[in-house]
Amino acid sequence: MSEEEDYKRVYTGSEVNVQHLQNLLNEQEIPNRVRNDFDSGLRAGFGGGLPGQVLLFAKSSHYDQALRIVEETFPDDNK
Repeated sequence: MSEEEDYKRVYTGSEVNVQHLQNLLNEQEIPNRVRNDFDSGLRAGFGGGLPGQVLLFAKSSHYDQALRIVEETFPDDNK
């Protein structure tokens, strides 16, 4: 399994929300990654992703714990 496959998406939302969640995950020592397809596309010179939509991934082995934090923090947001 590649390192990228070892992460699962736990949240998609605004950059502010993702930064807040990332801080919470870091406090619990949950390995995580952020991906902003729109920003990456602009830097590469082509479009991609939706403006303002950032993806947060957690290591698969910590997925359930990370998802619980997301759901407790933003219970009304879709995953």
